[in-house]
Amino acid sequence: MTGADWDLEVKPHLAPIFAYSAAAIVLVAHIAVGALLKVGSTGVIFRTYDQVAIATVGAVIAGFLCLFARPRLRIGAAGVAVRNLFGYRLFAWDDVCGVSFPPGARWARLDLPDDEYVPVMAIQTVDKLRAVHAMDRVRELEQRYRPDLASRRDPH
Repeated sequence: MTGADWDLEVKPHLAPIFAYSAAAIVLVAHIAVGALLKVGSTGVIFRTYDQVAIATVGAVIAGFLCLFARPRLRIGAAGVAVRNLFGYRLFAWDDVCGVSFPPGARWARLDLPDDEYVPVMAIQTVDKLRAVHAMDRVRELEQRYRPDLASRRDPH
């Protein structure tokens, strides 16, 4: 599916800022420590590969931190697509029981049959009003594609 096939695409707002900032700090710190390893004598003999290894470890940690900028939620006629840190899955509307945001949770979740769920890290508590607007839009689309779910939730 192309981007035009989706009715809604939600990404976290603050998480990428924190993730990229933390990744940059970690990377710069590891490069600086690696560069300064041979300055002065501590009784330990450091070689060039030790310096490279420390910088490489920093790059790996920074790369992992950048994964926190990946989450995305897409909703369209095909279903609900959820991308979190590592995975991407498309759930057909027949498999979706709703999207909820339980009290005290850090992010929303996609409810599935048999009391299973998938975290939706694209809608996060720290985004405050953006998260509220995203959930409102998600519920509108949920009602459009699965009107039977609204009737189950509404006791009236």
